[in-house]
Amino acid sequence: MSRSGGPVEKRLKKAKGRTASSTRWLTRQLNDPYVKAARDAGWRSRAAFKLIELDEKFGLIRGANRVVDLGIAPGGWSQVVRKLNPRAAVVGIDLLETDPIDGVTIFQMDFMADEAPAALMGALDGAPDLVISDMAANTVGHKQTDHLRTMGLVETAADFAIQNLAPGGAFVAKVLAGGTDTDLLGLLKRHFTTVKHAKPPASRKDSSEWYVIAQGFKGQAERGEDAA
Repeated sequence: MSRSGGPVEKRLKKAKGRTASSTRWLTRQLNDPYVKAARDAGWRSRAAFKLIELDEKFGLIRGANRVVDLGIAPGGWSQVVRKLNPRAAVVGIDLLETDPIDGVTIFQMDFMADEAPAALMGALDGAPDLVISDMAANTVGHKQTDHLRTMGLVETAADFAIQNLAPGGAFVAKVLAGGTDTDLLGLLKRHFTTVKHAKPPASRKDSSEWYVIAQGFKGQAERGEDAA
């Protein structure tokens, strides 16, 4: 215990050969209570708590019969869905390999590929009630480029949700600082009854991530308006 009575920060014993950024990341992981809590609870990542907290606020999971998890790896969000709603059918997709999860169909492929939407929908017996996306593009270190790349993924995820959700369904996606771009926000507001932004407590304060939560999908009529 420190002299002040607070917790002692853990430090890496050996940092030789590591970059400064990787050393900072590892030190942060060692001292992150969510990392320890995730490990103790059997979640695959601390990100599981983000979805748990979003669900507590917006009531996303328990009423969903079919769920699509975009950017599923390492699988924490699908774990949460199956834990909170064991009867839900879940299908996920990611470029990275993801260890099997009971009750979840997983595709290792690029969500941006033309055949990806058909593969996801083919694995479900009906339209999804919930589409969740924790996807983010690999960063290149240029803030504007990184933002545009990630928002491109969000836009594609939103288009998938609008084309495939059941009426009344919901869409949740990670966005970056500044929230959802104006055009995308307008699109979501046309197709969903409510659209809100939230930063769950499990999201690190120094992180630029936020989440957009669109609920009450309006269904086929609004799809037709965009196609006209």
